[in-house]
Amino acid sequence: KASSSSEEDDDESSDEDEDEPEPQQKKQKVDKKGYKKETQSKNKKNNVTKNKKKTVDNDDDGLDILNIEFTFNDMKESYFHGIKNFLLHQSALAAHSSEITDIILDNISVGTVISTEDGEDNVFGFASVLNVTTYKDKSYMKHLKQKCLESCPAKYKSEMETVLSGKTKRPAGFLIHGRMVNLPLEITLILHEQLVEDMDWAVKKAEGGEEERKSLNFGAFILFAPCYRDGNTHQTLYKNFDDEIFAGHAEYVFPLDLSGLKKKGGDGGSGNHDGDAESIHVNVIVMTKSGHREAMTELKKLING
Repeated sequence: KASSSSEEDDDESSDEDEDEPEPQQKKQKVDKKGYKKETQSKNKKNNVTKNKKKTVDNDDDGLDILNIEFTFNDMKESYFHGIKNFLLHQSALAAHSSEITDIILDNISVGTVISTEDGEDNVFGFASVLNVTTYKDKSYMKHLKQKCLESCPAKYKSEMETVLSGKTKRPAGFLIHGRMVNLPLEITLILHEQLVEDMDWAVKKAEGGEEERKSLNFGAFILFAPCYRDGNTHQTLYKNFDDEIFAGHAEYVFPLDLSGLKKKGGDGGSGNHDGDAESIHVNVIVMTKSGHREAMTELKKLING
């Protein structure tokens, strides 16, 4: 159960924290193959160095291959439109895309953007976790909580209310992420790894003091996962393979009622983002911290072998 498991995680984690190594500082720079490069420290966390590498080579078939060096960066205002465009393609979040984007950008302690060093601040992907209590007075937070509770099956209702109440020993957060669908698998993995490093870093070193550190010490996560439903088998097919892995380690999963939620219009983007508003539905995935870390282990094994 989500509520009881969260409490167990608290007890286990309190013992483990003493033996945990110091969280790594961010950010790292990788090329398309996922090779990590050392970066220099800036302010709260490590920031990428400005040493762009972008080359074009010929392969054996005479085709041009563009090697792009992706960078993993802290949030900043110039990423607003890139992040918002991803949210516009997610049915559960589109109605509040501007407000959610503002909060994501403000939540610099726990959040990562995939970009490049071409000076245009393009966003190829992002990930963040928003505390359900810290932002409880925001209209989007009230709406998302309401939709979760309205959609939640009766057998999980009490647990869902507890998770969203803000009264748990450790806070819950909405895990929000998006990326280009053709992003290399290794880059997708590193995006999630960077988010974990952010959380580990924030628990020990966030500059807002003890209160902020506690607010970022998440014990549970709620994720909105875009899905398709096979018309013949009625099987649920996740748009993002990583969401399927998260669902496999969830305490429970249930479909979100999308009535009253704005969907992406025809001018919302190129169609290469996750969660294009087609004939899709959205599953709510509820994980404990331990479930999330177990999913990360499986994700790493799947991609790296």
